Amino acid sequence: MITFGIMSLNLESEHTYFTEMAKRAGTYEMECFRFLPTSIDPITHMVKGKRFNPLSLLWEDSESPLPALLYDRCFYGDDEHSKQCMPIVSWLKSRNDITFLGYGLPNKLELYESLKNSILSPYLPYSQFVSDEEIVLTELLKHKKLILKPFNGSQGYGIYYVKKQTKNYHVKTEKQKKIISRIFPNEKKLLQWLKPLIQQRKYLVQPYLELSNNELQPFDIRILLQKDENGHWAERGKGIRTGITGGLLSNLSAGGTVSDIDSWVSTFPPATKDYIYQELEYIITNLTKVLEKMFMPLFEIGLDIGYAKNGSLWILDANSKPGRKVVLSNTPDLKESLYLAPLLYGKLLTKSDHKERKNFYAKTLSH
Repeated sequence: MITFGIMSLNLESEHTYFTEMAKRAGTYEMECFRFLPTSIDPITHMVKGKRFNPLSLLWEDSESPLPALLYDRCFYGDDEHSKQCMPIVSWLKSRNDITFLGYGLPNKLELYESLKNSILSPYLPYSQFVSDEEIVLTELLKHKKLILKPFNGSQGYGIYYVKKQTKNYHVKTEKQKKIISRIFPNEKKLLQWLKPLIQQRKYLVQPYLELSNNELQPFDIRILLQKDENGHWAERGKGIRTGITGGLLSNLSAGGTVSDIDSWVSTFPPATKDYIYQELEYIITNLTKVLEKMFMPLFEIGLDIGYAKNGSLWILDANSKPGRKVVLSNTPDLKESLYLAPLLYGKLLTKSDHKERKNFYAKTLSH
């Protein structure tokens, strides 16, 4: 029986997903064991966690040798527990006797730097590291409107819109599903606000793209990609995420809603409809190839694509630990496929002489 290890920072996170997966594991001669990275004994490498009992259908306290197959669903924050777990997971990824379903992607700026010389460069918003606050002023002179994004942000946390107006500067962000705006009367006040912000976290700056609909609601296209039982990339589904009027974020955690992509595309003329689908297919096909060539193996990708008012498409983010809500909201019958996907791909990795690439290892630790 193969032990399918599931790592997370909280033993209650994604409970339904992991439980439904565990119910099906026995069919593939696997058993699921979930644990926290900090539960590994550094000397014996034994791990305390919870093993799924297929008879009681419950997770029960258990101890296990370190599983040789791991599914990493650790979502890091700025808290102490995250800081403790990150080096442990890095150590696990460096071990040749452990295989991860996916090894993750680097932070947003490193990802941009890696992709900007690829075939996908026309789809990337120009991005620059904010090494000091003066860079933001320089970019404002060029573009008038900017977006500031944290290197390692997720769910839209810490994103700011900055606009240079005739006599002042307008800054906007979203917190707890509310839009927060501030006006700075001059450069000096703006810089005073920026300095501690970029000292606390690393930020990149991008030109602001008009990625809102006619109701001034931000929206994007979320695409879920996963490897199948043969190790080939498969598109599981697409959906439109729409945020609140006047906001910046389409993320569901920020109050966004989900709708069907076909319904959205059907509002365009036939030629535009074909163009959108062809562009999406081109991006998907090439992104998976480029990422696999540049980084260590992946299992799943949540791809966010922006559609601007001028008809251009933009790669906004590629997330190696995506959620499933957008896809399931539109196609709930995909549940079974999504519960089975990690098990089927994991089974392939245990059967084959699959030698995971360890080059670029240092770049994969951010996520």
